[in-house]
Amino acid sequence: MREEDTFGEWFNRLLLEAEIMDPRYPVKGLCVWLPYGMELRNRVLSVIRGLLQETGHREVLFPLLIPEDAFRKEGEHIRGFEDQVYWVTRGGGEELDVKLVLRPTSETSMYPMFSLWIRSHTDLPLKVFQVVSVFRYETKMTKPMIRMREVTTFKEAHTVHSSREEAEAQVREAISLYSRFFDRLCLPYLVSRRPRWDTFAGAEYSVAFDTLLPDGKMLQIGTVHYLGQNFSRVFDIRFQRPDGTHEYAYQTCYGISERVVAATLVLHADEVGPCLPPSLAPIQVVIVPIPFKEEREPEAYSEEVRRRLEERGFRVVLDRRNLRPGNKFYYWERRGVPLRLEVGPRESSSRTVTLVRRDRRERREVPLEGLPEVLSQTVREMEEEMRERAWRRMEERIRRVSTLQEAGRAAGEGGAVRIPLCGEECARRAEEETGLQVLGEELEGEGGNCAVCGKPGRSFLMGKSY
Repeated sequence: MREEDTFGEWFNRLLLEAEIMDPRYPVKGLCVWLPYGMELRNRVLSVIRGLLQETGHREVLFPLLIPEDAFRKEGEHIRGFEDQVYWVTRGGGEELDVKLVLRPTSETSMYPMFSLWIRSHTDLPLKVFQVVSVFRYETKMTKPMIRMREVTTFKEAHTVHSSREEAEAQVREAISLYSRFFDRLCLPYLVSRRPRWDTFAGAEYSVAFDTLLPDGKMLQIGTVHYLGQNFSRVFDIRFQRPDGTHEYAYQTCYGISERVVAATLVLHADEVGPCLPPSLAPIQVVIVPIPFKEEREPEAYSEEVRRRLEERGFRVVLDRRNLRPGNKFYYWERRGVPLRLEVGPRESSSRTVTLVRRDRRERREVPLEGLPEVLSQTVREMEEEMRERAWRRMEERIRRVSTLQEAGRAAGEGGAVRIPLCGEECARRAEEETGLQVLGEELEGEGGNCAVCGKPGRSFLMGKSY
């Protein structure tokens, strides 16, 4: 990112030049996924789908429209979303008898059906998820992928259990699942329990994953909510216990959005564009033939290299366009392709390739025999280094402070702080006096004396966020 750019300008340019998403759609807060970006999106979704299915979740698809009476059933939930919903009031030229909501999230869509499906303890646990669009009338400044009016990649999981203990165990499983997911994306993250005023509407408590963007703001990339019996009482989700008595079920829900794609693009980017983790990249290897003076491009050898790699499962493009090699290099670097193989007359005669890593731009000669094994090892090393580098960069910008004065100074320097606070009353005061937002109490963190009142405290995260 150039110094004269704002983060938003730089990110918009990255999305267009890398052919990920076009933000120029003529409705505010809506964007178009481009083919290359759509492939990246689908590969990210394949990771979370696999993790969910491994842990017993089954995929479903619920309707987009929610009747007004169902939407208004849970009072606290509706208060959390009422100012953001889109209403459908007409069908063709006729006024609808019942107003409909475009889902802002799916609790009020799913839970009436759960009450029909669940009768006995033998029906539990129920663990389902879906990947859908959700619509929220966002009044703040919209940003592609980060703050949208149509969130196009909303993965929401919903679970139902027979006891509080089982439901809270599911919360812990969801936290572990998301940790593994973000590790696969090479993303660093902070996990905290949100303060009461920032808890999901209708939940007893919420746990969130945040990461730190280059502009110094925190981005929430995942949430896990313990709902208790709040929704089951409203939507009459009851089950018969083994002794014949009935009880309201206990529930959880957890979600991610295309913010995880945004973070993957941003946190591994440089001045040219993104560098995609190889396991996620739509194209893992680009082969660039390099003719020399009057010698022709080594066509047969380039094809042999491509064929060998494709047979071993690599996603490969052989770029035979009539462009200078340097133009091809830049083109593929802007799209974040992690590995480049240069093949010229020298490589053809020596049965080698020149391997270039996108993240470090190091060049080395590799024999064709054994090339798939070398690339597999390079992919593993590259992703581990990308993961470690992203974690190191984030941790370097999170300062541990012990006073509000230190936190206030940190606010002007960008990044986030860890600060000891004893609870929500002092957390509120810390927000007022520093201008930073309390993100939440770290699930694992050092304590200390509260920066506000001096009592024994726990580690809280504070920063500016989207």
